[in-house]
Amino acid sequence: MKPSRLIKNSDVMKDSYVMVDGLHTVAEAIKLAVGNDVSMLLVNKRHEHDEYGMVLMSDIARKVLAKDKSPERVNVYEIMIKPVLSVHADMDIRYTARLFERFGINKAPVIEAGKILGVVTYHDIVLKGMLPHL
Repeated sequence: MKPSRLIKNSDVMKDSYVMVDGLHTVAEAIKLAVGNDVSMLLVNKRHEHDEYGMVLMSDIARKVLAKDKSPERVNVYEIMIKPVLSVHADMDIRYTARLFERFGINKAPVIEAGKILGVVTYHDIVLKGMLPHL
């Protein structure tokens, strides 16, 4: 596929996401995810020199449920991915897809100037980036 114009992450990303604090319990995180109909939560920085984190529902299944731990007694920071691999808003989606492939991931926050603008996924890249050009 050769797009007629550059398609950037900012063109296809979802600009809505749910942020959680690392000190929240997994039970609180699950309630936030269900209430907002999302399958991942971004974890806020603790201070300006810290990095963002991410917790996926699959992380909760593997690290809490499968190990028979209580979601009320496990904090998000204990199971989150940190630092999270992020992408720039103006990056070509072809490079984002290559980065996802190389690192075995399928979603990443879009960060500019240290702030999260949204989240981009393979799903977004294909349906919003490729489909209109087919």
